[in-house]
Amino acid sequence: MLKQENFQQSKRVFDNPKFKIKNNGGKDMKIIKEIYKIREFIKEERAKGKEIGFVPTMGYLHKGHLALMETAKEENDIVVTSIFVNPTQFGPDEDYDEYPRDLKRDTELAAEVGVDLIFAPQPEEIYLSGAATTVSVEGLTDHLCGAHRPGHFDGVCTIVTKLFNIVNPNRAYFGQKDAQQVLVVKRMVKDLNFDIEIVTVPIIREDDGLAISSRNKYLDKEEREAALVLFKALELADDLINAGLRDANVIKEKLVEKIEAEPLAEIDYVGIVGQERLETLNRIEGKVLIALAVYIGETRLIDNLMLEVSD
Repeated sequence: MLKQENFQQSKRVFDNPKFKIKNNGGKDMKIIKEIYKIREFIKEERAKGKEIGFVPTMGYLHKGHLALMETAKEENDIVVTSIFVNPTQFGPDEDYDEYPRDLKRDTELAAEVGVDLIFAPQPEEIYLSGAATTVSVEGLTDHLCGAHRPGHFDGVCTIVTKLFNIVNPNRAYFGQKDAQQVLVVKRMVKDLNFDIEIVTVPIIREDDGLAISSRNKYLDKEEREAALVLFKALELADDLINAGLRDANVIKEKLVEKIEAEPLAEIDYVGIVGQERLETLNRIEGKVLIALAVYIGETRLIDNLMLEVSD
């Protein structure tokens, strides 16, 4: 149940790849930093009947991001990705200033998988001085990461709304690793009547199971090994459910015990919730999300398992 079919990744070099101004389809890849320019581009492509796939990112691309772009390439005529480290979704003690940034590297990787346009604005292009509007989704944001990162999802929803209005895509692609974010964005799109299909792409993992994340670069060798406890805990949950255990509280206790056995791990939260409202479950049934947030040293990692149980 937990094992997911890996996307076939095209061969690419992550260390010092040869710079390409053309994408792998032989087209010139555009890099745009101004809103009016990207709107002009999208308007022209829409007039030609082209469908637009959009992958919003904060950059420092990895295989998970590239899987989103590859999926978008398969399903659309034009693929746009944004690279923007959004300041409004970081808390005061979080790593906004230290968040990894490398636009040249990101450009090379995006070109390799066929992205047509990178939108890489500066913060002042996105957030006008004196702006007084934010977008909030109630209920879903009260749980899991939302409960532990006040204001985070207001920042996410506001920037995603802005990007959707700027790019005007047919489809937008998000990774399952940020499961709560996907569910919040889907609710926002439904509630605000966006004419955009939200596509969820499965978690991309390293060979040993670690969910790929930009923050993995913060881990030293010992921490990298310790970080596997998240995947091992989800495997344990999967095994217990497959064996017929349905008591969510018992499963949670076993997950906590598993994670706490790792000396370098400190639990932020372990949640077993329904996918519809993200409310805590007592029994495993229907569409379930098992979500983890764990500090390995000073690095906060997340992972999850989404499943549907009918018995």
